[in-house]
Amino acid sequence: MTDRVTGYFITGTDTDCGKTVVTLGLMQLLQAEGLSVAGMKPVASGSEWTSTGLRNGDAMQLLSQSSIQPEYGWVNPYTFAPAIAPHLAAQKSGQEIDIRLIKESYIRLSQAVDMVLVEGVGGWHVPLSDNCLLADLAVALGLPVIMVVGMRLGCINHSLLTRDAIKASGCRLVGWVANSVDPKMQEIEGNLLTLQQRLKIPLLGVVPYLNQIHPRKVAEQLRLPVSDGLGVKRTRGQAGNLPANSLS
Repeated sequence: MTDRVTGYFITGTDTDCGKTVVTLGLMQLLQAEGLSVAGMKPVASGSEWTSTGLRNGDAMQLLSQSSIQPEYGWVNPYTFAPAIAPHLAAQKSGQEIDIRLIKESYIRLSQAVDMVLVEGVGGWHVPLSDNCLLADLAVALGLPVIMVVGMRLGCINHSLLTRDAIKASGCRLVGWVANSVDPKMQEIEGNLLTLQQRLKIPLLGVVPYLNQIHPRKVAEQLRLPVSDGLGVKRTRGQAGNLPANSLS
């Protein structure tokens, strides 16, 4: 078994807590370290029909930030139009989300880049099917986990419950990021201090409320987990050396 870091699984305390924002920032940060990076959004709902098919906005942002431009289906194997829980969206479309297919796409991406950042959907215990949770996907991929906390009223309870659930799943939680989603939140500093005291895991950054998302600005607020940079897989040298359509 290897200690080599090949990516991270980005989960959150809730829907719309800023997982995509933080994932984009982490991708930018890794690319600034000279690593080639791909983003992945295995399951997404609330997608829209385009001239090239059903596309999800979050997945498209991750694809745009990636060091390579693979087929869309590798980045987002399961995409659904209704903005509802993914297992319900899958049922409506007559599909069943298969973790094995997602893992195959992850392996393809991981063979082409140094790091793959996998963004979850909703929270840790969101159902993907009748017998599968998002947590099961994270366990199957075996990646260290970064938790995004949407800073709003109730975030302390949500964060502690999510931390406990991640650890109970047997996954390695390597850090958390505070993402400001409510510009009118009161006592944000007090909440941050309480979270730091009670979570007892590394704080990797505090992202302020942003009207427009710029990965470089987000990256400026983040740091990588301490273990990163030691034994990181390098497949093709520096980021940006891969042809833009090398996986099409």
